[in-house]
Amino acid sequence: MKVIYHPEQKLHYPEHFLVNGRFQPNPERPERVDRLLQGALDAGCITEKTSFCEMAPLEAVQTSAYLEFLKRAHERWQHIEGAADAVTPNIHPDRRQVGYPASVVAQAGYHMTDAAAPIGAGSWKSICRSAWTAVQAADRVLAGDGCVYALCRPPGHHAFADMAGGFCYLNNSAIGAQRLRAATDRVAILDVDLHHGNGTQSIFYKRSDVLTVSLHADPMRFYPFFWGYASETGEGGGHGFNLNLPLERGSGDRVFQRALSIALDRIEDFSPGALVVALGLDAFEGDPFGGLSISTRGFREMAGMIAGRLDLPTLIVQEGGYLCDELGDNLSQFLTGIQGG
Repeated sequence: MKVIYHPEQKLHYPEHFLVNGRFQPNPERPERVDRLLQGALDAGCITEKTSFCEMAPLEAVQTSAYLEFLKRAHERWQHIEGAADAVTPNIHPDRRQVGYPASVVAQAGYHMTDAAAPIGAGSWKSICRSAWTAVQAADRVLAGDGCVYALCRPPGHHAFADMAGGFCYLNNSAIGAQRLRAATDRVAILDVDLHHGNGTQSIFYKRSDVLTVSLHADPMRFYPFFWGYASETGEGGGHGFNLNLPLERGSGDRVFQRALSIALDRIEDFSPGALVVALGLDAFEGDPFGGLSISTRGFREMAGMIAGRLDLPTLIVQEGGYLCDELGDNLSQFLTGIQGG
């Protein structure tokens, strides 16, 4: 199996983010790339560096105004006297349908759902490389590789078509799925991150050609709070093509596996030509965010269930999973399991 990545994905590092009313150290740190890369190598993956890519694959999912904002936001922010080092919104509009403000302060509020996606000096290069990693990995799948791992950092599944949030800027899983649509009529996205993939859901919510399925901690008292409920099943032509399986916090391997079986049933019924796994490792019992108490062995069993039930060309896109001693091992176990080991 190939692992696609680029060292420029480590350039992005705003050191703090706003949570619970306080600026705290940002857990989405560059070191994640090193830990995850080692985990991929331990699973026998062959490295391939991400090449430069055109903007067209990104523009197929994200809006042009949003891409322009991400590209220039930090540079414009520095012209504000006394501004912080990183772009962080301090206003969130209750409507977005009337006008588009010229101020970068207002645009930050317009394009960011929360204060957990600050933009720093090196962010744009990393954001692009992360998205291009998903594109290149999808292209390898299209070229005949049965399964490819895209080591994407920063992650992406909380990013909407025109909004950042939750450490996410461009929706790498959605970009990869859209790329795979070039060769198949139907693509399924299976999101196993601790947090609901609200951005991914939003992008495909009215579409029937991409099935979105998410297993995650119940949002009633957990981020992203306003999305991820079982009642959200799609809208218009997309009705019935979104499945949310919220789980109680503290649920372990067996509870997760029962929900995963339901998810795999739905994907089998959908009969996709390709699969995207939005792989969050933050469901781990020792992850800083905690939540679902999946064991290291549980990630291998999870992957074995996916591979055993779905014989599909598969793109694995890295989402969450934060610094802990077992981070690389958790990835290694998943990649070993997905390869039938």
